[in-house]
Amino acid sequence: MADHYDTAIVPARPKKPKDKAKVEVGVQVATRWVIAKLRKRSFFSLAELNAAIRDCVEQINNRVTRHLGASRRSLFEQVERPTLKSLPATEYVFAYWKQCRAGIDYHVEIDKHYYSVPYTLVREELWASYTASTVEVFHRGKRVAVHRRGPPNRGHTTLPEHMPSSHRRYADWTIERIMREAAEIGSNAAALVEIILREKRHPEQGFRACRGIVNLVARFPRERVEAACERALAIDTRSFSSVKSILDTKLDRKRPEKATEGPAIVHDNIRVGPTFYH
Repeated sequence: MADHYDTAIVPARPKKPKDKAKVEVGVQVATRWVIAKLRKRSFFSLAELNAAIRDCVEQINNRVTRHLGASRRSLFEQVERPTLKSLPATEYVFAYWKQCRAGIDYHVEIDKHYYSVPYTLVREELWASYTASTVEVFHRGKRVAVHRRGPPNRGHTTLPEHMPSSHRRYADWTIERIMREAAEIGSNAAALVEIILREKRHPEQGFRACRGIVNLVARFPRERVEAACERALAIDTRSFSSVKSILDTKLDRKRPEKATEGPAIVHDNIRVGPTFYH
């Protein structure tokens, strides 16, 4: 912010009010001339209160002080205004900064959304600067990607120029390798991974979820991961977090009950069978 407005910030020392005497006096003046003056009045809207405060501030600034022999307004016009710099053409926009690493899908995660960077930066450490509307990614001080801010929905924002020409290889991970390792877990794992890759606009956008599913065998038995994938297919979910949640809650050990023929409840008032309507 200081760079944006071409100014300097000199912080006062903690518990040293004399370092900021002018500010402390300003608080005192506001307390005496604004709060004390308005303390017995009732206001019924914020606009009405602000208007009253604005009148008090005008009185403070136009009042001639005894020790200076001039008003704050006149001193500002004579001394300070001529030395003021022009404001920048654009307002300062607050930005968050985050250190991150590009995954095998050459995307970085910012606030539950994935943004692409050049594929050559896979596994490189990066810095991301993001505001309410934009995301910028830097590598060694150089900006390498700019995106419009996306919603926190685990979606992907991918620029075509960031993708490799083959759209396939990223270090030692390929679609073929992911499919092969998923098949080693079981047919359900292979089917789930295949669906995730197929439903993405670019298959590489599903690498992160698929790799996470395949790597679950390092924490859980292979049979449980296969059963969790089977349940994920049954409930029509397509994410790593869902498969992991199934394993964490041990839902993979519960098998869906098979539908029985006929109604679950037998009662005289329940219509049963096609002969009832003939």
